[in-house]
Amino acid sequence: MSIDFKKIKNHLMTGMSYMIPMTVIGGIFYAGSIAFGGTAVAGEGMVIENEFLLHVQEIGGAGLFLMIPVLAGYIAYAIAGKPALAPGLVAGYIANTEITIGGNAVKTGFLGALVLGFMTGYLVRYMKKIHYPELIKSVVPILIIPVVTSFIVCIFYMYILANPIGMAMGGIESFLTSLSSGSKIVLGIIMGMMVTVDMGGPVNKTACLFSIGMMAEGHYEFFGICAVPICTAPLGMGLATLLAKNKYTQEERDAGKASLFMGLIGISEGAIPLAVADPAKVIPSIMAGGAVGGAIAAVAGVKDYAPHGGPIVLPIIDEKIWFIIAIIAGTLVTAFLVNLLKKPIVNAELSEK
Repeated sequence: MSIDFKKIKNHLMTGMSYMIPMTVIGGIFYAGSIAFGGTAVAGEGMVIENEFLLHVQEIGGAGLFLMIPVLAGYIAYAIAGKPALAPGLVAGYIANTEITIGGNAVKTGFLGALVLGFMTGYLVRYMKKIHYPELIKSVVPILIIPVVTSFIVCIFYMYILANPIGMAMGGIESFLTSLSSGSKIVLGIIMGMMVTVDMGGPVNKTACLFSIGMMAEGHYEFFGICAVPICTAPLGMGLATLLAKNKYTQEERDAGKASLFMGLIGISEGAIPLAVADPAKVIPSIMAGGAVGGAIAAVAGVKDYAPHGGPIVLPIIDEKIWFIIAIIAGTLVTAFLVNLLKKPIVNAELSEK
């Protein structure tokens, strides 16, 4: 049986189109609250003291969280229709929530949501083909399919997928610890790729939590490395949509503008809608940009005294010039590489979106 990649891309684009408004709501409110009321505090990150702006940030946080369940839900919906929507949303929520299995805390974020969205959609499609007794046919789409699918997909994720992922993240953290006394440039490259590969997901969080742990021991150069690739993915993808408008749909260009704003405030998730639209080209590009930015920051000895990234933390950065250079370099590499890999959109596809 051949795989229809065009249909898979259409399912991804459906999920992305419903996710983008959530991303914009979350990004604008969350980034705006930090921009207007955030203060970089050593050891604490960006602190907001104004009560109104704290509430604005909560609105933004809700949008950024919900964009992941919406992605999974509407991928499932694109595959199998209405009966797949609710279990897809539930599965996406589980993917974006930290769960503890076998002593390992796991949260897979948008990558987990992609997998669970497709699993849910295809399982529901299969269940719709089953011949049910006349007595229960009326409740199949509103009771049997959503409940059974949610149980199967979420339990499979928790007990089959999540535990190995958690163990892998623990292994990666140990690997980073072993690298910390070695080559700075190698550490910078690896951490830069880790921070960018899943844009706020488990690999990103592992690198950031490792760096926060090193901050507690007085080593601020590790988060100095993280602070650069945290923003190069959203900044690079936002810039890419401006430099090659013929390679992005109008929806993607709109997402690119939000991505730029979120990158300035240090929110990696701003690049997720663009990554969802074309992961095979976007993810390697943002990883390359992260590697370049991370390597420059590592070699230059950039130090970040707050566990946050992006240009907004510049006031508390050591080696400010190199920090800016690293961000610019990583952003440019991301933008130029992804545009080199992507092909122009044909008019029919553009109008379809």
